[in-house]
Amino acid sequence: MTAKRFENKVAIITGSSNGIGRATALLFAEEGAQVTITGRNSERLEETRKLLIENGVPSENINSVIGDITESEVQEKLISSTINSFGKIDILVNNAGALIPDKLGNVGIFQNVQILDDNFNLNVRSVVELTQRAFEYLEASRGEIVNVSSIASGPQGHSAHNYYSISKAAIDQLTRNLALQFIPHGIRVNCVNPGIVSTGFFSALGLNDEQIGLFTESMTSDPSKIPSGEMGKPEEIAKLIAFLADRNSSSYIIGQTITIDGGSTLVMGMLAGNSNLGKS
Repeated sequence: MTAKRFENKVAIITGSSNGIGRATALLFAEEGAQVTITGRNSERLEETRKLLIENGVPSENINSVIGDITESEVQEKLISSTINSFGKIDILVNNAGALIPDKLGNVGIFQNVQILDDNFNLNVRSVVELTQRAFEYLEASRGEIVNVSSIASGPQGHSAHNYYSISKAAIDQLTRNLALQFIPHGIRVNCVNPGIVSTGFFSALGLNDEQIGLFTESMTSDPSKIPSGEMGKPEEIAKLIAFLADRNSSSYIIGQTITIDGGSTLVMGMLAGNSNLGKS
């Protein structure tokens, strides 16, 4: 029997109660990994655990931690419970993140600076702190870190969601910085930049099903927005994360940020209306 890709590996996947994190946890577990799943919503996290079991993952290969990733106690529990359950850490997927809007409806630089702090605490500081806590175990296993950023990180500007986009740009740079610092210790660090993906991202922003449907249609029907004509699927992002976490497949990729967006970042606004240029 051929060995599974992540057999005898232990992975922590943050933000795994939904979307990309859930799909990543399922893929890793199906391919042999023991996984720690975590999220703030206990019901959705239990849905993830049940999904794994329904897909043949032994319950003893699942460690579930409920809590807010920005809290030090939760970060410590993630590490300690993983070590207590599985004895080591091979892979850290820093996936938890969100666009935290201004409840007053302000946009860009006119948002309250508390919104800046909220976005950075979740999207950047929690990644830094959890990475610090996991370092000694990843060094011992010569492990892998995969950060999940966003095409919002640039180089295009995002005037409305200013604080979210700069927090994701910080993750891209953090990836490069950590890659240089950690590779002498045997740890690889890489990053994925998803485009628009069918997850709970937009409902978390307060959009209802009708609004999400209209938004999806506007994105997928316009080649200047998503040239492939399709929203990304969490499973597609999970496959890229798994590739970067698999040293047998990607050993010479170090400190890179890989875009997976259906071609969205290839389109320049000044050329968007000229897609038929040159055709008779």
